[in-house]
Amino acid sequence: MIFLGDNLINKQVKKSSIMETLFNPIKINNLDVPNRFAMAPMTRNKSPDGIPGQNVADYYERRAKGGVGLIITEGVEVSHPSSSGYPDVPGLKPQAHQGWKNVISQVHKYDSKIFCQLWHVGAIRKPGLPPEPKVPGFTPSGLVRKDKKVAYEMTADDIENMIEIYVRDIEIIKNLGFDGVELHGAHGYLIDQFFWEDTNQRIDGFGGNIQLRSSFASEIIKRARAKVGKDFCLAIRFSQWKQQDYEAKLAKNQDDLETLLKPLVDAGVDVIHASNRRFWEPEFEGSSLNLAGWTKKITGLPTITVGSVGLESDFIGFYQGEDEVKSAPIDDLVKRMDDKEFDMVAVGRALLSDPEWVNKVREGRYDEVIPFSKKHAENYY
Repeated sequence: MIFLGDNLINKQVKKSSIMETLFNPIKINNLDVPNRFAMAPMTRNKSPDGIPGQNVADYYERRAKGGVGLIITEGVEVSHPSSSGYPDVPGLKPQAHQGWKNVISQVHKYDSKIFCQLWHVGAIRKPGLPPEPKVPGFTPSGLVRKDKKVAYEMTADDIENMIEIYVRDIEIIKNLGFDGVELHGAHGYLIDQFFWEDTNQRIDGFGGNIQLRSSFASEIIKRARAKVGKDFCLAIRFSQWKQQDYEAKLAKNQDDLETLLKPLVDAGVDVIHASNRRFWEPEFEGSSLNLAGWTKKITGLPTITVGSVGLESDFIGFYQGEDEVKSAPIDDLVKRMDDKEFDMVAVGRALLSDPEWVNKVREGRYDEVIPFSKKHAENYY
């Protein structure tokens, strides 16, 4: 088997197969991405006052130089005071613009492409946080999970204003020189709180059945598409699981999933990033397809899979005191890519510890891969 951190290679998954499968270019909208590897967005808390410094530019440059075809930035705060939930997260205020231009320039030197992930934490925001401590967490129904009302319920005017802020931010992202934007619609944050029936109890056009719960995200995409034109890449990340509930389901079956995703497709999204905790797990009974596989089958759009690629443990362990994680085979990933189940794969923790991870896979240097550990993740920032 191809084992990252070992030197064993399964005869059925040869280096030539890896090159054909994982290192072919792909076109997303009109953007040419040089290979099938994306860097998953990972919050790093290294941008004081929301401004990405030279350290941030160097961090992304190392991964671009290391072979990543598409970098998706850490979550960048939506330009509304309720969006902030964690310290030292970058934003889009004018003082941050030159820092982002520097990031983009350094990534583009290696022909890598870069999307900015736009992030609002919703009900995850705690009282007293900057930039305005009195501003509460904005949510569709005030709920962080079913029957747990801890935040502010948005009015119709709030929703309209927030959509317009998202759209203006997407225009800024385009004008800065990013190749695309990814809306963070996963893991229990604001857009996902609109998607999820446990946190969206609205009875207007932004809540109710599963199609209406998709309206907030699809309205952002539709209006943004009208502003940025047909060639700028618009992506969205979504998940079934939430940090509040690992067993949560937006869609209980493929019909539900189609109902959820169709408005996003009609609005003009280009690529969908389907977040699993473990990419190899099937999404619905009776099929081996994972969430990205079902998303591609339903929408026909390019999809990105993610979830513990190259590692033996899902990333929840990272937050539960798990300091080190062994590397793991990628045979199944290669086979699924060969079968065209999905189009790209996002890699997270493996790239934190080893910025050269992609190049080492391409060159067959599996025994040189640095296994994930918190220590390496910090040292290789």
